[in-house]
Amino acid sequence: MRLLAMITVVLVTVSGCGLFESEPGAPEITHDFLAKLASGDVRGAAGMTDNPAEAEETLEKFRGALKPEGLSSKVDQIRKNGETASEASVTLDWDLGKNRHWTYPAKFDVRQEGDTWKVHWASSVAHPKLAPQQSVRLTELKPDPAPVLDRDGTPLLAPERIVSVLLVAKEAGDVGAVSKTLADALNPLDKAITQQTITDGVAKTPEGQAYQVAALRDPDYQSVKPAIYELPGVRFSSQTSLLAPSRNFGSQVLPAVRKLVENDIAGDAGFRIATVDAQGNEIDELHSKAPEPAKAVSTALSRSIQAAAEDAVEPVTQPAILVAIQPSTGDVLAVAQNDPADAQGALALTGRFPPGSTMKAVSALAAIQSGKATADTPLPCPGKTTIDGRRIVPNSSEFDKGTIPFRSAFAFSCNTTFAQLAVDMPADLLTNSALSLGLGVDFDVPGLTTITGSVPPATDVVERAEDAFGQGKVLASPFGMALVGASIAKGSMPVPQLVRGKETKADKQPAAPPAAALDPVRQMMREVVDYGTAPQLKPYGDVRGKTGTAQFGDGVHSHGWFMGYRGDLAFATLVLSGETSTPAVDVAVRFLKAVP
Repeated sequence: MRLLAMITVVLVTVSGCGLFESEPGAPEITHDFLAKLASGDVRGAAGMTDNPAEAEETLEKFRGALKPEGLSSKVDQIRKNGETASEASVTLDWDLGKNRHWTYPAKFDVRQEGDTWKVHWASSVAHPKLAPQQSVRLTELKPDPAPVLDRDGTPLLAPERIVSVLLVAKEAGDVGAVSKTLADALNPLDKAITQQTITDGVAKTPEGQAYQVAALRDPDYQSVKPAIYELPGVRFSSQTSLLAPSRNFGSQVLPAVRKLVENDIAGDAGFRIATVDAQGNEIDELHSKAPEPAKAVSTALSRSIQAAAEDAVEPVTQPAILVAIQPSTGDVLAVAQNDPADAQGALALTGRFPPGSTMKAVSALAAIQSGKATADTPLPCPGKTTIDGRRIVPNSSEFDKGTIPFRSAFAFSCNTTFAQLAVDMPADLLTNSALSLGLGVDFDVPGLTTITGSVPPATDVVERAEDAFGQGKVLASPFGMALVGASIAKGSMPVPQLVRGKETKADKQPAAPPAAALDPVRQMMREVVDYGTAPQLKPYGDVRGKTGTAQFGDGVHSHGWFMGYRGDLAFATLVLSGETSTPAVDVAVRFLKAVP
């Protein structure tokens, strides 16, 4: 790339030293030399010296080390030294990119040889401290990345030293023996590392190159160093990386946050320039600029709540998920999955499942808001009912409560009651009620890919009845159901937030449901805990919620749900193939027990 030369001549009159109106060759050769140097024409610049070969070699190495994006120069003064020589004083400003500049004064002689003026070559033409047989080296000084903090200022991602353990086969001798020793030392830290994986990895690595066996946090490296440090063919390298408190902490959200803010936390790199001898040994520092770390990035997440959520789902053998949202702000407090759930992907945020009876919170709101029932309206709760002569809807184990208040039908989770209520509902009533609670709203949350769910209008009576108790075509993610709980707690849909300063966009902002309709739903959710299907939660404060058991596939197996809130903490739990809501409620118990 050709670089533009910006050369300004400043003529300074000095007593006793005349300028070269009478000797125009000296200023012209000075200007031309600098212009060629700035443009990247090293050979042309060297050809204007009295030692072109040495000048070209030195200047090529000099520019090659700097890799400049540009060079500007200023001729400060030209002094006459006799009739055939002069001294040029100049200022060189190397543009090193990324807002980095290296500016310094330099001097060189310009001499007349016959009718021609030439720059008298010396290494100091490039820099005053550059000696013969020397060059320069530029080293970028990167700051440690800034930490990513939780809502309370506690680090979620912090800079840590990572040591890479590398194996070079041709230096190892007996690769099998070295691999076994490495595996014995590293397998307790990472079960995926075995002698076989190491030998397979080495076999696939091009000859002469190093295979990365492991990347270890420094404390882990120190624990295995005595066993592996002296192994033949084993090398080590280190770097600083931004890491979570533990390997899988926040695995469904923190990697995306790290990627989102990588430029924000990088800071401004500094640099250092030094002279080096022919062997690359440093001689003298010429310039340095310290790196400037970035400011920490804050998130809506809570490290303590995330830890409690992860501890709550970890003991479950089936895939288990918990999402927590703060109703007052929309802050996403925690997104947790256990290992079996992680193996299936981002279920917490984008998985779509029938919500089962947690949907009854939406259906209850629709029934009360439309005037079809109040919390105290007596309604039948038979063991089973037939919808439109086509579909038999049963309660769980076909329990029969007779005629009971609507609030009790909610607490006991009567499918039959809700199915009959839905028969006379408009096709889009459930759709609109769900939207008012955030279910079906599409969000663009910086750092997260989310799906809340879908509640399509149902013109078919049977489909509408099934939708009312969370079967049919209704789908929801754990994130979506946590948002429903947050919306009920707040009284309107909060907009989910993750990273401070990164605005979330929503494809719609639904109107809040009337308080007169929402207040009874809140009380009915409390009665679920007081005497309904979630009494296990009663010792843990003013918990309000709804359990759910949702059949899937051929209807033989069911997922278990709980959706609800306590104070300014809303959450949803889901246990896939939990068969009943009990495992999901147990997750909620462990979670609330750990959260103040």
